[in-house]
Amino acid sequence: QVHVVESGGGLVQAGGSLRLSCAASGRTFSSYTMGWFRQAPGKEREFVARLNWSGRSTYYTDSVKGRFTISRDNIKNTVYLQMNSLKPEDTAVYYCNTHPPLQEGWGQGTQVTVSS
Repeated sequence: QVHVVESGGGLVQAGGSLRLSCAASGRTFSSYTMGWFRQAPGKEREFVARLNWSGRSTYYTDSVKGRFTISRDNIKNTVYLQMNSLKPEDTAVYYCNTHPPLQEGWGQGTQVTVSS
């Protein structure tokens, strides 16, 4: 019941920054733990980051710790992923969903490409 539209991806040089946005619909948005996931070409989708309903409890996969920050604005029904110090290995399609994800809740994702 949470539908999402991801945006903010693009082509950036290594060391650059992007902020991804996830616009969500659904009146119960603020009650969900939300997460960001990514899928590189030829790879399985992997977990990147999550935060709970309050926006105070976060968890990151090791490869992005210290570089990425997840946040949410429950008034705007939006989840963000601030990505700094980007590396070529961050190249992937980025998705948001509840955490654990609902299989029917995936959006189209937004492409992030980091050049060296």
